[in-house]
Amino acid sequence: MKHIPPRIAALAVCAVLLTAAYQRANNASMMTLAAKQFLDSLTPEEKAQATFTLDSAERENWFFTPVPRKGLALRDMTPAQQHLATALLTAGLSQQGLIKAETIMSMEDVLKVMEKDDGERRNPGKYYFSIFGTPSDTGQWGYRVEGHHLSQNYTISNGRVIDAPSFFGSNPAEVREGPRKGVRLLAQEEDRARELLNALDAGQKKTCIITTDAYKEIVTSNSKRAQLDGKPAGLPLSKMNAKQTQMLMDLLDVYASNLPQQMAEARMAQVKQTERDIYFAWAGVAERGGPHYYRIQSPAFLIEYDNTQNDANHIHTVWRDWTNDFGADLLKQHYNSSHNQ
Repeated sequence: MKHIPPRIAALAVCAVLLTAAYQRANNASMMTLAAKQFLDSLTPEEKAQATFTLDSAERENWFFTPVPRKGLALRDMTPAQQHLATALLTAGLSQQGLIKAETIMSMEDVLKVMEKDDGERRNPGKYYFSIFGTPSDTGQWGYRVEGHHLSQNYTISNGRVIDAPSFFGSNPAEVREGPRKGVRLLAQEEDRARELLNALDAGQKKTCIITTDAYKEIVTSNSKRAQLDGKPAGLPLSKMNAKQTQMLMDLLDVYASNLPQQMAEARMAQVKQTERDIYFAWAGVAERGGPHYYRIQSPAFLIEYDNTQNDANHIHTVWRDWTNDFGADLLKQHYNSSHNQ
């Protein structure tokens, strides 16, 4: 087969992804196409950096701070390869999610100025792309896009996709000086949660606020499997009125809508299936500007949010799946099915 130049391949992939925005294309197929085109653009040395086996321990080695990482970094790619890498990121996010991801990367330039960094620690090119296994519409594989304040972990099996853990963060949460003054990347995650808290009556609020001291970090951190001790804390959805319930659903939709429509609908299906057992818990101060934390917990998923660092101007958010982080259940189902035939 004649080799397609990377620049032409990038344009082709982008065209398909744009078409998918108007047609309910299968997310797994879009990911497979984008991953194959990206891999085809790499040299053997670059491919060795970017690829791992599906059972590699590296697949669950995720984090959201500026630490050394494996994979192929944007700054080490040609412009054409960067376009193809962006197409792969685009395949796993909605327009809203992509805007967040790209803006998170751009925040490294803001931090570089604020911290008088030489551009090595704070660098928008230090976002790494890793592919686990062989991309296929019918097989099992995965990929990760990760750097400071961004970690998207996808597992694909027989056309089904899981995106968890899914992390978005922002430092600063609000840019307070310079040409980008006023930017609030994760404003909805903060504002809608506070609006819900303030809509509770005194008794509900007493149950919802589990401590007046905000946790310093998301409790589950970068654990391979999400785990919280004890029973769910906070105010159950069953104790909310219709208006409060809708406010919570609107907040959950903010997190679900980071993904393409099919995947967002799958997240909201989890919400629907467990809605009577969903708890909303708050820690810290209620007023904007002070350190605060919240989580939304159900038997299926966990959302954590914190804004405590840098004088409460530094946000972390994460969506975890109790049993399906890194596609654990999805791959187990495939294994059991294939071995019982």
